[in-house]
Amino acid sequence: MKPNDENGKLPTAKRPFRVLIIAGSGRRQYNCPGVDSKARTLMLRMAAGLPQEWEIDYEDLGNVFGRARIQSCNACSSTSMALCVWPCNCYEPNHSKEPDLMWDMDLYSRLDLADAWAIIGPVNWYAPTSNLKLMFDRLVCMSGGNPSEDLIQHKNPEMAMRLEHSPEWEELSRNHLEGRTAGFFCYGDGGADELDAAGRPKGLRHKHYFDPDAEPSDSRDAYAPLVWQCRYSGIEVPDSLWRYLKFGDGKKYSDNQAEHMAASTDVYAEFDAWTQSFTDFVTAKGKVTPGKYRAFGYKAPGHFWPDLKLKWREHQMNQGRAPEGSSPATQEALGLNQDTHVSPKKSEGEKLRQHD
Repeated sequence: MKPNDENGKLPTAKRPFRVLIIAGSGRRQYNCPGVDSKARTLMLRMAAGLPQEWEIDYEDLGNVFGRARIQSCNACSSTSMALCVWPCNCYEPNHSKEPDLMWDMDLYSRLDLADAWAIIGPVNWYAPTSNLKLMFDRLVCMSGGNPSEDLIQHKNPEMAMRLEHSPEWEELSRNHLEGRTAGFFCYGDGGADELDAAGRPKGLRHKHYFDPDAEPSDSRDAYAPLVWQCRYSGIEVPDSLWRYLKFGDGKKYSDNQAEHMAASTDVYAEFDAWTQSFTDFVTAKGKVTPGKYRAFGYKAPGHFWPDLKLKWREHQMNQGRAPEGSSPATQEALGLNQDTHVSPKKSEGEKLRQHD
């Protein structure tokens, strides 16, 4: 059945089981690729094949011209885990200056509402797609993120550092989506028709630069960073639900589209078997009781005054007057950052090319 977000208000025992399927390819026919991805086809096939008494939510992360993209993680947690707010407050819905697809699609809430996630995507250069990596980078907050931004006046680094060392922090910092299940189905083409008999690209002129036998051999591991992030965060990823399938090898890219995949009974058979394994596992496991601090129903507090204070902090640092005792002040004193500048948007390359 279609998802009904209002069911998120019901007790776990009274709501339907819910799954979220993510197609992680960057391709959409409404941008320069001009063609939809195989991940989208598989997402729709899976949605049609799951038990229809479930709430089946799905989303395509493909890039649509003129639509917001998933903004990159600002790495707040590397300053202090307490600065990394759950759900992410680096960005906001419908923001004019930094539009963000994670918030515009309400993905934090939808991930929270689901009992299980199914992630489908290609392997791009020995790695997951940019969009999937961006999404999971923005989910660092699900693993120990601060659920109470008021305690740090929205984004005050010094307050966050103090909070991280307080007794209160142990209660606040938890795996907010723990208990769910995630399955990963990734696929690739083994280099399509670009390789020669020795395993090197046909167009490579400096063939002595590398040994093709040293190339990573297990493409399934391309999704290991996402799998292990889930596991670290309390999301169960059974090995049986982490699959890789190679197809289209030896063919031109233009001959390995969704319509070609659909004509291959082997691909659908492998995918359908994975879908059935996913269904069997999450059915046996059952529904997940949500955490104490939910993304579903979350309303971000206003932060006009905190933003003004942070703007003043930034202005002071522009002048070389970082807050006393702060990490930026210490770095300035030690000559570590060389980042006192009235125009922080100016690139390092631009500064290097300025005439004295």
